[in-house]
Amino acid sequence: MSRIGRLPIEIPAGVTVSIDGQLVTVKGPKGELSLNAPEPIQVSQEEGQILVSRPNDDRDARERHGLTRTLVNNLVVGVTEGYKKDLEIVGTGYRVSQQGQDLEFALGFSHPVRVSPPAGITFTVEGNNKVSVSGIDKQAVGETAANIRKIKKPEPYKGKGIRYAGEVVRRKAGKAGKK
Repeated sequence: MSRIGRLPIEIPAGVTVSIDGQLVTVKGPKGELSLNAPEPIQVSQEEGQILVSRPNDDRDARERHGLTRTLVNNLVVGVTEGYKKDLEIVGTGYRVSQQGQDLEFALGFSHPVRVSPPAGITFTVEGNNKVSVSGIDKQAVGETAANIRKIKKPEPYKGKGIRYAGEVVRRKAGKAGKK
């Protein structure tokens, strides 16, 4: 039995869960999310908790058991607390500003780079070198943060670029001078 898959998911107060065949819909104070569970996995609701089970020990069912439980748990956490990723901009002259809902980056290119938030994602700027990406869908928050980081990845020589908060960038030694 999957160690993660067998754990029940507690349903907090203010959250409603509806299960229609393989479609799991979770509504909470922050919004509504749904997931189409893969075929061999069964999702059921009992006494204030969600149970994820598999019909047999086939390889396919074992692979998806823990994954499905984690995805359903992410829905519950998303509609109650939400998710947030913090990014830092490091480099002389590198900065970010908020233009309405969009972000405008000055990253040493010949032009400013504008980023618009996808549906359900909000940006907040702290100072001129910190950005927070937040929303209720964990996958959308992570993908948006990764796309912003991809604009100018931290380079290994000076460490300039966009990085996750707390990310450690491995530095390389520069060229050795002539002797």
